[in-house]
Amino acid sequence: MDPVVMNIVGQDSPRKVEESKATSLEGKDSSRTAFLPCIISHEFFSPEVWRASVAELLGTAVLVFVLDTIVISSYQTKTETPNLVISFFIFPTLTILLLATFPISGGHINPIITFSAALVGVISHSRACVYVLAQCAGAVLGALALKAVVNSNIEETFSLGGCTLSVIVPGPDGAITVGINTGQALWLEIICTFVLLFASVWIGFDDRQAKALGLVLVCSIIGAVAGVLVFVSTTVTATKGYAGAGMNPARCLGAALVRGGQLWNGLWVFWVGPAIACLLFHVYVKTIRDLPPWTEFLSKNELP
Repeated sequence: MDPVVMNIVGQDSPRKVEESKATSLEGKDSSRTAFLPCIISHEFFSPEVWRASVAELLGTAVLVFVLDTIVISSYQTKTETPNLVISFFIFPTLTILLLATFPISGGHINPIITFSAALVGVISHSRACVYVLAQCAGAVLGALALKAVVNSNIEETFSLGGCTLSVIVPGPDGAITVGINTGQALWLEIICTFVLLFASVWIGFDDRQAKALGLVLVCSIIGAVAGVLVFVSTTVTATKGYAGAGMNPARCLGAALVRGGQLWNGLWVFWVGPAIACLLFHVYVKTIRDLPPWTEFLSKNELP
């Protein structure tokens, strides 16, 4: 069973599993036993980890294909409030995919969830590396699949539904660039990603809350919060050309690698912003762990 699943349903945590594996190696190879607990490199050779990574790859590929299709469809049909339509469909899409991948990999399909899970000790760092690579590869596959089925004009007009800070549009004196600056976008990525982790993803990491709410409700909350944050980020800016908070670096990378062009402009924002948010979330978790009301049940989750 996947370590993430075991942690949520109340069985042995990843740390306990890894410690027991390291202990079993004692006497056979002392140098290896001393080395493995540090990087948990033996997971790179675990069939279970690679099976889980395939689920992450496929889940992310489907997520990218569906979400980017929704983005293109919402703008192509000239809906009055495309950001509302996109946000609405993010909810069921993300919820269903989380439910589909959770039994196999723990249901990440997003590098920020994987990164934060590694930081708080839900999964090992080696597993996190495999997951992120699988997610990025899946994002590329999803973008390639979308590129193969859409009209080339639509692909160019809507940047393959990728993460954009700005777009080039016709102006009175020629083409002009409209959108938001990188500073504003970076703050939105940091804030929205932190809120996503704080208000929804943390529920899945907390054994007590996850058990009380149940898997379906936990996944639904994550999907709903993500949809609301996309709507909020596009509404507060009210600027054409900005696709909204990405909160999923792999999705942004996939479209950029396949389509290129404007999608490379400010791509770093969609990676650096969420990474900063994950670090802030880790600081928050470490802080509340030391507060008396939280110490007991947080220690049960094996946080570092």
